[in-house]
Amino acid sequence: MEMLESLKNMKSISIFNENIERREFHKTMRDIASLSGVLNELSAKQMYQSPSEIIQFLRMLELLKLQAVGLAEAIDDEEMLLSRYCEYYQEGVAPSNERVKQIINTLSKHSWISKESTQLKLLDRGKRMIDSLIRLANDSLAYHMQDDISRLLYQAKRDTEISEAYDSQGVSGDHTLASMIQNLEDATDQIESRQLEFLADKNALPQLEKIHFLMMELDKKLSERLLEEEVLNQSPLISRGKSSLKKGTALSSSLLNKYNRFTLMKDTPLTGNISLEKVRQFIIAMYEPPNDSNIPNAHEILSFMEQGLYEDEVIDGIWLPIKFTAPISHLDIEESIDYLENYEPQISDEDIKQSEILFEELLINQDEIDEAFQEASWQMTKAMISTDNVEQYLENTEEAEVEQLIIESASPGWGDSIRTMLALSALVGNHRITEESKKAVQTYDKEWEWINDDDRKFTIKQYNPESKSVNDVAKS
Repeated sequence: MEMLESLKNMKSISIFNENIERREFHKTMRDIASLSGVLNELSAKQMYQSPSEIIQFLRMLELLKLQAVGLAEAIDDEEMLLSRYCEYYQEGVAPSNERVKQIINTLSKHSWISKESTQLKLLDRGKRMIDSLIRLANDSLAYHMQDDISRLLYQAKRDTEISEAYDSQGVSGDHTLASMIQNLEDATDQIESRQLEFLADKNALPQLEKIHFLMMELDKKLSERLLEEEVLNQSPLISRGKSSLKKGTALSSSLLNKYNRFTLMKDTPLTGNISLEKVRQFIIAMYEPPNDSNIPNAHEILSFMEQGLYEDEVIDGIWLPIKFTAPISHLDIEESIDYLENYEPQISDEDIKQSEILFEELLINQDEIDEAFQEASWQMTKAMISTDNVEQYLENTEEAEVEQLIIESASPGWGDSIRTMLALSALVGNHRITEESKKAVQTYDKEWEWINDDDRKFTIKQYNPESKSVNDVAKS
């Protein structure tokens, strides 16, 4: 408790909380800039296309580090570094002499090494930057050696270790607790969504055991970190972490137990007697099993049967695990079983009540049908094209030129004009307005022009059913 109390009073060191005018802050930024400079100058197209270029660079850094910590003899110059490289790493292609000189010059330029008269000496900045780079590469390799779910659990475990190494010592690990909880939640979601896939894979047991081992190891480390963080800071993050850890460990244990249980199910002795009550209870129990239960549901049982461990085990067809939008309740299941148990088939036609079929004759005028279809077509058109402004304008003016109607019912803008032209086309096509030619028309200010000037030489007015211009309207 004394250690936890001291940590509680310790201020975490973070670049995001420091005064940027401090000398230490400027030195830190120069370290980052030197790392960026080294990587930038050594980056080339071939490095992204060939991993050998990158590993050659990292191997030379490793040789310089071995010399600096006293695990290897001193390196005098570039030629000795190349010779040492060929001695240590015999597989693959060795870098050229020009490449070694380029790397040494770049490291010297950014104050990672000093080229003394007698040897190449690794400076303090170079030691720290090389440590970070090699640690980053090793972490990345360990991460990619895991499967997709184990990667998340591995990263969560690494976050706990980083938090223990940094946060516990008063150096900020930059939200490692939130990161480890998020990785745990993502891994739990993937495990939950892929349960059927694991059960259908006859070779999934090693992976399930690995996931369970990582989850148990993470449980131990994360519980310690959560306890420590709870003393340092009471926040909703702690509750979220405890909840995620409980769900994850329960899920991995349940899945592993189900798999083992299904595997042993093959050896269960078969019986010829079926108990209806036991079947009823099994159906009810497997429909909504508790989260911490090992009772399988129908999807899990069918999934496990798809393993094909013996001949004809795999069903000839396809089954789809689906969820209904309105789940069936337990009462509905019991009612259905009761109906099947007590069902009595009908044996006599006398029980069927005959009802007299009544026929009704209805005569409809053809004109009324045409009018109804036209009105329905018009309402569908109005649902897609707004014609209210044009109809309202014609009700007030009764007659107007095309250009006048377009501009005064809407605006001179190009978009409004297009919409008005669509409305006019809909009205003409449904016999709601008529158009007549006119030689002399007015010109209005607008943001657009007619391609064919004759297109505006018309007047528009409301359609009169008694007029003889219906054919003209149809033709237009």
